[in-house]
Amino acid sequence: MATINPTQTTAEPAAAQSEKPLSFWKRSHYLDRMTLGQLVSAYFQHYTIVAYLGMAVLSLAIFALSPTTPFRGAAAVGAAVVVYPLVWHLLHQYVLHGRWAYKLKWLSATWKRIHYDHHQDPNHLEVLFGALHTTVPTIFLATVPLGALIGGAGTGNWRMALGGAALAFAAGILTTCYYEFMHCIQHLAFKPKWKWVQFQKQRHNEHHYWDEDGNFGITNYAFDRILGTYYEKKDRPKRSPTVFNLGYTEDVAVHYPWVKALSGGVIASGHPRRRALGKEVGAQAEGARGTAA
Repeated sequence: MATINPTQTTAEPAAAQSEKPLSFWKRSHYLDRMTLGQLVSAYFQHYTIVAYLGMAVLSLAIFALSPTTPFRGAAAVGAAVVVYPLVWHLLHQYVLHGRWAYKLKWLSATWKRIHYDHHQDPNHLEVLFGALHTTVPTIFLATVPLGALIGGAGTGNWRMALGGAALAFAAGILTTCYYEFMHCIQHLAFKPKWKWVQFQKQRHNEHHYWDEDGNFGITNYAFDRILGTYYEKKDRPKRSPTVFNLGYTEDVAVHYPWVKALSGGVIASGHPRRRALGKEVGAQAEGARGTAA
């Protein structure tokens, strides 16, 4: 008599269940192995983008119910779009690349997730997108007070102020969506046709593969030029030894071990492709020893 597995459905045999492919975002995705079409599909399926678009629609609905004047609304959007690159640059340079976040145990996991993991393997799509619990409050703080002030807070009209704040927040959210998509493009294995995108891609790749201490912009390098962090590869003839670990080295981990522990006890320093090749060769050697035994 056959034994019935209580987890097995009558419509789907156990063998079929075990071979059932994982859902889209339970699988790993690497931009250097994806086409543009695959990226677009993945982009609009990622929960952060879905959440951003939902928040943008909600914000626009709030603006529709509590509008400010067209001039004030346009000014609120313009201010949000101008302020966003500056806020992003400062956070990228002084927080994400600041060598202090990993020293705080309570902050080390967040720093690892939102930036260290991305520099460890820049093409790994799952860790390229920002985390909602850090991006949304940042966007809110950078845009909502400014939008409220421009929208009408200074006049005492709080309905107009609400509309300006909602419109500025929507602009910040949609700018974030644009940043995230262009960030993906900069790691995608294809050459853009547009010169300005090629320029962005080159600068960002230098940030990831040559020297992490510069070129902090994603789509806008104006503040890199203003703040003295803009460079081209020819300007820095030597590769940074910490370009893949952001200065979190074995020596640092002796005193601040939390990121290393969360990374499986490993701090990677070489190019991610060479590391992947090394793992593959190691796995093949281990399999060969197992067969021989």
